[in-house]
Amino acid sequence: MLTANYDTLKVAPGDLVLDLGCGFGRHAYEFARRGASIVALDAGAEEVAKVRATFGAMAEQGEIDIDTTRIGTIQGDALHLPFADGTFDRVICSEVLEHIPDDEAAMAELSRVLAPGGTMAITVPRFGPELVNWALSEEYYDVPGGHVRLYRRSVLFDRLRSVGLEPYTTHHAHGLHSPYWWLKCAVGPKNDDHPAVKAYHKLLVWDIVKGPRTTRVAEKVLAPIMGKSFVVYLKKAPVVAPVLEGAGA
Repeated sequence: MLTANYDTLKVAPGDLVLDLGCGFGRHAYEFARRGASIVALDAGAEEVAKVRATFGAMAEQGEIDIDTTRIGTIQGDALHLPFADGTFDRVICSEVLEHIPDDEAAMAELSRVLAPGGTMAITVPRFGPELVNWALSEEYYDVPGGHVRLYRRSVLFDRLRSVGLEPYTTHHAHGLHSPYWWLKCAVGPKNDDHPAVKAYHKLLVWDIVKGPRTTRVAEKVLAPIMGKSFVVYLKKAPVVAPVLEGAGA
């Protein structure tokens, strides 16, 4: 279940990509399948180990070409990225910034490691659907490592621009997922055995695995209206060589 659009991000074979907050690797795997070299970084040791193991299985099954695709998995801190300035052609940071108290410092690090002229995809929970979750259940967000803020578009854009990133397009994703989370918040976020929650979860799994036309059409219609995620694509300005006085004279 991908949140970002790889064509909009302008991913090409041979690109070096950072997946910050990779989780269990859903975006990282697709980058590798497309021939990009990928560094998957997460704060969680379990997540990093799982992603490393899955990449190994993908290589054994021939899903990725390990002779041409470089893969790295790292446990790390979003506020202190262990990479040189301008290392990556593309960066993705999906559903991460809302968990970080000092999000502006994390944005500055993301901008620092992106190469001039490179592109980035940032995804955060959409303000409206997320506000419903917060209103329904404090337990949804007030937990260790939980969400610490709601993002309005203007605030997110201002903070990203302040670190040298310029938005070039946006969209919403996961329209089918907002009602699922509203339901979970209404009955208790940890009440996974509730019959309605189990039934809805089964629908989402069916959609992810099978991708039937019915749910694909529903997702296309619902995403702009109540998509759970807001996705913004950004560029970092290329370095412009200074014009020397008297050049060409």
